[in-house]
Amino acid sequence: IIEPPTQMDTKQSVKNTLSDFSLEAHDLYLNESVPYLDTPPDPLQFYRDWIGPNKPCIIRNAFSHWPALSRWTPDYLREKVGSKVISVAVTPNGYADAVAGDRFVMPEERRMTFSSMLDIIEGKVQASGVFYVQKQSSNLLEELPELTEDVERHIPWMSTALGKLPDAVNFWLGESNAVTSMHKDHYENLYCVVSGQKDFLLLPPTDRPFIPYGLYQPAVYHQRDDGEFEVVDENDSEKVPWIPLDPLDPDLERFPQYRQARPICCSVKAGEMLFLPSLWFHHVRQSHGCIAVNFWYDMEYDIKYNYFQLLEALSGVSTLV
Repeated sequence: IIEPPTQMDTKQSVKNTLSDFSLEAHDLYLNESVPYLDTPPDPLQFYRDWIGPNKPCIIRNAFSHWPALSRWTPDYLREKVGSKVISVAVTPNGYADAVAGDRFVMPEERRMTFSSMLDIIEGKVQASGVFYVQKQSSNLLEELPELTEDVERHIPWMSTALGKLPDAVNFWLGESNAVTSMHKDHYENLYCVVSGQKDFLLLPPTDRPFIPYGLYQPAVYHQRDDGEFEVVDENDSEKVPWIPLDPLDPDLERFPQYRQARPICCSVKAGEMLFLPSLWFHHVRQSHGCIAVNFWYDMEYDIKYNYFQLLEALSGVSTLV
């Protein structure tokens, strides 16, 4: 008599299959490091070599013609947009949009002039908290249109490759202890470092089975009049799925499956562009005062997305007790 498989047998079978799935992806097509391209690519070639296979690369000399590379000094930015009021994310510890205890905590969104932000970056003003210009709603075009003449509103060869314009063009400026917690986006992302350096930790979508998720009550940091930060729940909001693991210091006792993940680390320096494919998990740090511009092109919701949704569902099954 053949005994039917138990729930535990099924769970283990799914876990084994997902582990083999990830290993095969690494063996077949994923690189062990992020490759470099020395020149801007031909649109069709870029689609065939990088967008289609969903592989990251760093492109040199892709925006060397931007005036921003030489113009965007603190003095120039003060003169050009110093009086503009912009949205700045403020947190007590540099972690915006991240899990803190049993909450998913978002930053306090503070309105302040660009000059006030530069005062903090340059150390002219001491402020409690960590400040980061990171508003991801095309803030370059919406809040700082005066700077668009120093860059491009889209990347022509990428727009040709995808047959569309970007959904958003974002401006980033922050302190060195401002960290972007690990997450994924449904965009094809071209990330251009204008000054300083960004450090990325990347994980491919096929490593999803090893990346833990939880559901968290959303909340927002609020700085009180005495300078201390409190966490204020957003009671009317649904719980947020997010990754509780810090990939720089993973708690492997709590998340033993992460041992099987194979992260790739890369540094993107001034004048370099990272192609970060859709659905890749990423964690980001930066040098102090780093300035970057990124272009989000919406991904195609094709069979690749369909497969990832299946992988998400199976990853959830594999962690059931």
